[in-house]
Amino acid sequence: MKKAGVLSILFLVVLLAVAVMAEAQQPKKVPRIGYLTLTASPRGPEAFLQGLRELGYIEGQNIVIEPRHAADRAERLPDLAAELVRLNVDVIVAGASQSALAAKQATKTIPVVFHGVGDPVAQGLVASLARPGGNITGLASLSPEVGGKRLELLKEAVPTASRVAVVWNPTNFSNSLQVKEIRTAAQTLALRVQSLEVSKPDDIERAFSAMARQGADALLVFADPFLGSQRVRFVDLAAKNRLPAMYGQSEPVEAGGLMSYGPSFREFGRRAAYYVDKILKGTKPADLPVEQPTKFEFVINLKAAKQIGLTIPPNVLARADKVIK
Repeated sequence: MKKAGVLSILFLVVLLAVAVMAEAQQPKKVPRIGYLTLTASPRGPEAFLQGLRELGYIEGQNIVIEPRHAADRAERLPDLAAELVRLNVDVIVAGASQSALAAKQATKTIPVVFHGVGDPVAQGLVASLARPGGNITGLASLSPEVGGKRLELLKEAVPTASRVAVVWNPTNFSNSLQVKEIRTAAQTLALRVQSLEVSKPDDIERAFSAMARQGADALLVFADPFLGSQRVRFVDLAAKNRLPAMYGQSEPVEAGGLMSYGPSFREFGRRAAYYVDKILKGTKPADLPVEQPTKFEFVINLKAAKQIGLTIPPNVLARADKVIK
């Protein structure tokens, strides 16, 4: 081989080696995840971060989280979603319906992963559960379908109840869907429903005053980020008014409430990390079917029952997945 040819080959080898070294030395892009919620409750973010850690992501090392919460003011969500879009995050995680709808309006290109949304098809978030389409997918809570079950369990626990106060957040579309189902279920159970809209802290005292005036025998509080953030007030006021209360999530029962029935919202947050991981590795949201809960937990707090002088029937107690004594 001629000397010039050998030199040319050596030159190419050196160039290739330099290019490989330069590429290796360049820092890899750290993904940025926007986390959009209505309330500052740590429940969702903590579970989400746990899910990320299980998948090998460590906040501040190989992933960056950009949390944005609306301080219980739903009207702020569109601006916060737009802010995350301007930051050009890689994925937006949206907790519950209000946040998911704001994210959908803010971007048609950045992937969005929602969790805790009752009926994402009815809300126009996805085309179908199996084929979401577009840039959005996530985890449905099936809240509308389980509303009737909550009312049924409440009636079984309090057989003498004839009037149930139903507290829901009108800014949450999933809650609106549940109200319709609750009214239908109430007719079957021979119950009268007192519908009470609560979307801000000042509404809570007024709602309990209305319950007292109209003689509510029991209380049903829907699953909602804002209502969940006010769980201690609901638990305290329900006990003060000696009202047996059913909640849509377990956190109020852990805080001293009577009982709850529904999927695990902590699990929603953890599973959202799975979707984010898939998207960061190249899967399109449109190719990730919406996940539905397969397990629902019935939790009873016997301390709360004793506090209001209620004896839970044995057949109801036997059906509980968890009993707090």
